[in-house]
Amino acid sequence: MVETIYGCKWSLTVYQLLANGINRPGEMVRSVEGLTTKVLNECLRRNMEFGILERESYDESPPRVEYVVTAFGRKFIRILDELEALQREIASEL
Repeated sequence: MVETIYGCKWSLTVYQLLANGINRPGEMVRSVEGLTTKVLNECLRRNMEFGILERESYDESPPRVEYVVTAFGRKFIRILDELEALQREIASEL
């Protein structure tokens, strides 16, 4: 799971967008150059399968969908943050 998520550069980008309060798919695509709707949907679907994100649908017109980090996802993202910190530490020692 870690390899799949960490290996996808868009997952980390999505986590950063969510942390910045951008939680709607259209807004995510507009916020990141090079991110397509197709790739974003695959990334979001994969993260939902792992239980990192969940989709919230609102019964409005037009329909509104938002993504939020689950309790498990918050723990998982903290681990990824620690991995990144370790990677920076190792790189600075070289």
